[in-house]
Amino acid sequence: MDNNHYYTPNPDVVHDEMSWEFQLGGHNLRFTTDNAVFSKRTVDYGSRVLLAAFNNDHVPSGDFLDLGCGYGPIGLTVALENPDRTVDMVDVNERALGLAQRNAQQNRIENVHVFQSDRYDNVTKQYAAILTNPPVRAGKDVVTDMLRGAKTHLVSGGTLTVVLQKKQGAPSAKKLMTDTFGNCEIIKKDKGYYILESVND
Repeated sequence: MDNNHYYTPNPDVVHDEMSWEFQLGGHNLRFTTDNAVFSKRTVDYGSRVLLAAFNNDHVPSGDFLDLGCGYGPIGLTVALENPDRTVDMVDVNERALGLAQRNAQQNRIENVHVFQSDRYDNVTKQYAAILTNPPVRAGKDVVTDMLRGAKTHLVSGGTLTVVLQKKQGAPSAKKLMTDTFGNCEIIKKDKGYYILESVND
């Protein structure tokens, strides 16, 4: 496998770090990014749409999981907005995880736990909510595992919230989530991005 993509464990490309500020959920965050991480120059539009659509008013008590966290924009934002919860942030990419840890520190966000996991390999508990902007370029099997595997890692009433572009498989993901959970709602559409949400029974 070519080992220089953002969805590989140890991308072998040269470092080119950059830092910039971005406002998410009313919070001004400072991010440090690098080569071989997803969307290094700005917070990608899909993640922004996901964060705007995610509503935890109906989510049960418990921790959150940012599955495929990259350098951390989704997980760090929901951690800021939910200081009484812990947000676990996992990714296969060690470089991205190091950046996520640094970004948590430089934004003084302490209620996060950043660790390596290929999908759910090192995930051992159940969550009140799982959020993911899945790595479409890693292939359909990876995305399918991420969506289907969420069922066993959610508490009763817990939610899986996913962002996918229509052209990158949102309709088939909706069918998969419906088959897995018995329900799936499109909670937002924006510029071809679909936010899909299933509730675990």
